[in-house]
Amino acid sequence: MSKINPSKGAPYARILGVGGYRPTRVVPNEVILETIDSSDEWIRSRSGIETRHWAGPDETVAAMSIEASGKAIADAGISAEQIGAVVVSTVSHFSQTPAVATEIADKLGTNKAAAFDISAGCAGFGYGLTLAKGMVVEGSAEYVLVIGVERLSDLTDLEDRATAFLFGDGAGAVVVGPSKEPAIGPTVWGSEGDKSETIKQTVPWDQLHFGDRSGLPVDSQGNVKFPAITQEGQAVFRWAVFEMAKVAQQALDAAGISSDDLDVFIPHQANVRIIDSMVKTLKLPEHVTVARDIRTTGNTSAASIPLAMERLLATGEAKSGDTALVIGFGAGLVYAATVVTLP
Repeated sequence: MSKINPSKGAPYARILGVGGYRPTRVVPNEVILETIDSSDEWIRSRSGIETRHWAGPDETVAAMSIEASGKAIADAGISAEQIGAVVVSTVSHFSQTPAVATEIADKLGTNKAAAFDISAGCAGFGYGLTLAKGMVVEGSAEYVLVIGVERLSDLTDLEDRATAFLFGDGAGAVVVGPSKEPAIGPTVWGSEGDKSETIKQTVPWDQLHFGDRSGLPVDSQGNVKFPAITQEGQAVFRWAVFEMAKVAQQALDAAGISSDDLDVFIPHQANVRIIDSMVKTLKLPEHVTVARDIRTTGNTSAASIPLAMERLLATGEAKSGDTALVIGFGAGLVYAATVVTLP
C-alpha cells in the first residue's frame, strides 16, 4: 500500500479571466517599407497585416505581462494573492536566468507563487494552458496565471524582406481555475524536430559571443547583425495549412464535438492566408467567428492567442460561454490544440 497521500484538486479546470496589453506605438506597413523593397499591397496580400505594435523602452516583457495579468486577474474576480503559479511563455526575454515569471509573480503581489518560463514558440500559450489545467486538477495550485508575451521587434531583421513585416509585440494572459464541468478539452500536442531548421534564430548566442564572427550576417553598414528570427516561408506555410488542420480536427474529436458545435476559432495569428486555408480545410460553418487579430497586431508568437481571445470578447464578436477551438504552431516545429469554454 502506498504511503503517499493522493492529490486533491478540482474535478475540472476552466479559463476564468483574460487580459491583454498592446504597446502604445502603432507601426503601419509604411514604416517597414523604409528598409525593404516591397509594397503595402504585397504585405497585406501575403500576410493580411496592416499594422503592428512595437514596444518602447519601458514596455519590457515583464511590464507588458504585468499589465495583461492585472486585467486577467480582475476579469477572473480573484486577487493576486490567490494565484498559486505563474507560467510565462516567451522567446524574447533576454536574461538567461532568472525566469521573468518570478519578477512578474512578485510585482503582481502573489503569495510566493511558483513561477517559471517555458519556450515553445507560437505554441507556447497552448503548452502553458495544458500545464495550468494539470496543476488545477492535480491540486498543486487553485489558480494559475498563464502569460504569453513577446517583444519580437527585438528579434526582427528589418532588412529581411521575408520576415521584416511579420512580427509585433504584446502580452496576453489568462487565469485558469477550478470548474465543476469540463471547460478545457484534451490537448493534442507534439513536435517535429526534423523540421526545426524552417523557423530558427539566425545566429546562436554562443556563436555570436565565442564563434568566428567573420561568417556572421552583416547589415548594410557592414556591422554584425543582432540575432533575428528567420524562416522558410513556403515550407512553414505548407506545414501549417495541411498538418495543423489535421491537429485541429484531432482536438475537436478528442473533445467529442464537431465543427458545427463550435462558436469561435482562435488559431495562432501567423498569417491570414494560413487562417483562411485552415477554415476551408476544416469546413467550419459560417456561424463560427474566426479570429483575425493579425491584421492590426501582427504575429506576436506566444501572445497571439490570448490577445486575439481578449479582443473578440471585448468587441462582442465572441461571448462568455462560447465554445472555442484554439491552436498554436511554430518554431520547433511544435504545436498544441484544444477546445475551451471562453470566460
